[in-house]
Amino acid sequence: MALFTDGPPSSIEQLTTLDSQLLTIASSEGIDVTRKLELAQEELALDLQALLQRAGRADGWMQAGSRQGLDHVVVTAALRLWHAYRTLEMTYSDAYNSQLNDRYQGKRDQFHAIARSYRERLLEAGVGIASLPVPRAAAVLLQASPGSLPDNVYYVTAAWVNGAGEEGASANPETIATSSSTFAAQLGQAPANIAGWNVYVGVDPYCMTLQNSLPLEAGAAWVQPVWIDTAGRKAGDGQAPSYVQALPRMMQRG
Repeated sequence: MALFTDGPPSSIEQLTTLDSQLLTIASSEGIDVTRKLELAQEELALDLQALLQRAGRADGWMQAGSRQGLDHVVVTAALRLWHAYRTLEMTYSDAYNSQLNDRYQGKRDQFHAIARSYRERLLEAGVGIASLPVPRAAAVLLQASPGSLPDNVYYVTAAWVNGAGEEGASANPETIATSSSTFAAQLGQAPANIAGWNVYVGVDPYCMTLQNSLPLEAGAAWVQPVWIDTAGRKAGDGQAPSYVQALPRMMQRG
């Protein structure tokens, strides 16, 4: 699972599975859904931060200097759906304010209620926390390298790994075409908590598999051999929570 600070917890693709008319409405009303995803995340961040601070005061870990912030929060299903429905609510709120269309008002109110219900579910279940958070890797740097990998277009992604062997969310895939060569892959500067990184390669962006047997040293480059290991596991979407932080009940306005 990705971290909350990796980016908006839900995507436009996920929103359209919840509301198939979203893109049509957004286009006709001139609404930037990408910006709504970002605004909803900013709003959730304020709410989550307040909840974590209250939980910290109740548990005593803030006074002990071990406060866990938003960069430790793992995106669980309840958190992702809270964000998704809040984004839909904000989108239809804009559409209603533009046209005063009762259908948009009904959608806005429906999504408002669902968003609140998933916030309540998060309060009941608690927030997933990563003790050694691993952020999503940035873009993989690729360049041609001497070798004899079969000529093709290859998709490459990578993920950071912490000292406990937990892997963060993978970077967006990059592509490289080989011609009587192979390629070298590298990630940029390693963030805190990082012990190494893994590389995934495939000829299909939905089937990139692990190539290295052990995590690569941070800063080291990976040179693809003359074959692709198709038996490795597929690229994941991030680490699981180390534990669940209980949250205090706090009234939400609106």
